[in-house]
Amino acid sequence: MEQGKSSEAAAGRAEDELPLGIRVAAAWSWRLILIGLALAGFLWLVVQVRIIVIPLLIAILLTALLAPIVNWFTKQGAPRWFGVVTALAVFIASVWVLVTLIVTQLRSGLGDFTKRSEEVWWDLLKLIDGNPFGLSADQIDSFVAQLMKTVESHQSELWNGALGVATTAGQLVTGLLLTLFSLIFMLIDGKRIWFWVLGFLPAKAHAAVDAAGRNGWVSVGQYVRVQIFVAFVDAVGIGVGAALLGVPLPIPIAILVFIGSFIPFLGAITTGALAAFIALVYNGPVNALIMLGVVILVNQIEGHVLQPLVMGSAVRVHPLGVVLAVSTGALLAGIPGALFAVPLAAAGNSIVNTLVRKEWDPSVDPVAEYHRKNETHLKARRRARSAMRLSRTRTSESEGPQ
Repeated sequence: MEQGKSSEAAAGRAEDELPLGIRVAAAWSWRLILIGLALAGFLWLVVQVRIIVIPLLIAILLTALLAPIVNWFTKQGAPRWFGVVTALAVFIASVWVLVTLIVTQLRSGLGDFTKRSEEVWWDLLKLIDGNPFGLSADQIDSFVAQLMKTVESHQSELWNGALGVATTAGQLVTGLLLTLFSLIFMLIDGKRIWFWVLGFLPAKAHAAVDAAGRNGWVSVGQYVRVQIFVAFVDAVGIGVGAALLGVPLPIPIAILVFIGSFIPFLGAITTGALAAFIALVYNGPVNALIMLGVVILVNQIEGHVLQPLVMGSAVRVHPLGVVLAVSTGALLAGIPGALFAVPLAAAGNSIVNTLVRKEWDPSVDPVAEYHRKNETHLKARRRARSAMRLSRTRTSESEGPQ
């Protein structure tokens, strides 16, 4: 007995000998390790069901884009299904116009692009062959060939990333159908789906999660709408610059810039380099340098004017946070990760701020309130139907056989 007491006292004295900072650091460490393991397990699960996750995330972004159209028709007194059909029709028509413009313009203006590219490449090698750095044209050509071979051998990893994209026609069709069905049901019944998900949580967490989720959803919607505006400005600026400089295919260039701008920084750099390369192939190095200057100018206007004034006020994520989010998303999940990184960061920022500021009423259970209002609405509809049936019955009785 005495031996046990002495060992406990020794243990207590050993713990007291540790500085407070070490004990705090140890407490933080094991908790962070558990959080990291849980996050790693969650990411592993997402990768396993990526064929469901990616279409669902795309549907969420499209819902945030099209929901204001549906809500506007609903406020005007139109049936909700009419607003959903109109929103889907507008979206499908817009996509069809963009694809048609790209295909028709490329088919008519890109016939000799490969031949011209080879000519420019050999002219460049001849120019470099006499450089003072001791590099020959054969060495540079061999280096580029090896680089292209390396890219081709790893193109699946570069394109897919951890999440990956559809690799077969069946997966592509499945993803498109899942995106379409998810989009339709979210537009029709998004509120009920949200409260159904909340119902799986403890009642005490309903108010906090509901407030955080709503603010996160607002940030996602603002991001999508503002990003469309920013992409449109980039596309018009670079497309008009290409047309004024006489660069071929200005419309496909503008459309590609518009699509690429949805991946911040990386998309604008890639599509801008493509525009400069087309100018180099068709119009020479001077025209290509001017086109590159136009691309840099448009990107500077976006980065220093549109992003801080428009995107910054809507998303409220620091530009450094955007860069880190896009880089991390691309590293972990390839192109899908780069596409979803900023909206996820914007939603996460709003969710954390809401939870820190405690912007909710703990005395109100939003799930119970929703079900109560829904039940009241259903009862009112039943009463209205009953009253209508009774009125029809009385009318038929009064108009009985004459």
